[in-house]
Amino acid sequence: METKSLTRIKTISLPGNPLAKFDIGWVDEGTRSYFLADRSNARIAVIDVDRIEYSHALGAGLFAGVPPVGGATAGPNGVLVLPDLQQAWAGDGDSTVKILDCTTRELVDSIHTGGKNRVDELAYDDQDGVVLVANDQETTPFATLISTAPGHEILAKIEFPRATNGLHQPVWDPATKHFYLPVTEVDGNKATGEIAAIDPVSMKVVANHPVSECQPAGLTVGPDGQLCIGCSKGAIAAGFAPRSLIMDLRTGSVLSTLTEVGGSDEVWYNPGDKRYYLAASAMTGGPVLGVVDAERRTWVANLPTAEDAHSVAVDPRTNRVFVPVTPSPDAPNGGIAVFALAG
Repeated sequence: METKSLTRIKTISLPGNPLAKFDIGWVDEGTRSYFLADRSNARIAVIDVDRIEYSHALGAGLFAGVPPVGGATAGPNGVLVLPDLQQAWAGDGDSTVKILDCTTRELVDSIHTGGKNRVDELAYDDQDGVVLVANDQETTPFATLISTAPGHEILAKIEFPRATNGLHQPVWDPATKHFYLPVTEVDGNKATGEIAAIDPVSMKVVANHPVSECQPAGLTVGPDGQLCIGCSKGAIAAGFAPRSLIMDLRTGSVLSTLTEVGGSDEVWYNPGDKRYYLAASAMTGGPVLGVVDAERRTWVANLPTAEDAHSVAVDPRTNRVFVPVTPSPDAPNGGIAVFALAG
């Protein structure tokens, strides 16, 4: 893939309210769909990744949407698809996880995780049938482990009393058989964060890998035991230089520090072109989509996006990159910007 030819080919319009508020996106290769947590319309918006057009909505009206004050009770937030069960799981603003059937489009279950505020982002262990969700807005942030079996039993609650700026995007690694969860800030020290490794069998934190001047937000597992870490807008706000990290999951050591892109939220590894994509909405100089060569662990390009463009997902079959964008002169209602090879 020649990144120099990667360009914004289309902005997909969505019906309903302008896309002013949204959260995480997810591509499911099996259904050939992109799923977006569309807070402005209190739904999961579904895009056909082959036709590059809006398809339908899931859970319209079931989610919290955008509350009058603050984002701690907004929803939907994190979203992912369990391909073996054909279910979309999404975190909502009332401490629930909503499960929706991708085929019938019906609500399967609503699971209360025991908090007062939102369930944020999620990760899926398909080997043990466990979903981990981050309850990032509680006084003491915690992670909840939920069984994917019918009944959706809450298996464990893991508290993070030293987390002083929430939790962010977890990820599952089938090689190490651990979840990895970014603890953005530890003990009130803005320069110190960590990546917590969680064993879904013992249901305990088994390692903490420190990171510096990063305030980690997005995580994605790449090739050769790599973890790409998006250092967040919080790190930029704290005065740290933009950066993204690549960590060795087996040792917790940082293999590469990339200073060309930072201020990211969601990050994504695309096995189709072996690249990381970073939704760097707080990058100094303006919001960008960062592109990193995963095999060489080198920065490739930054492509301009739009204000608050903090979400990204990629279809590995077509290598199309989906980035939701807020309203602008080019897209008055906002929508889903699609990046691909021109022509």
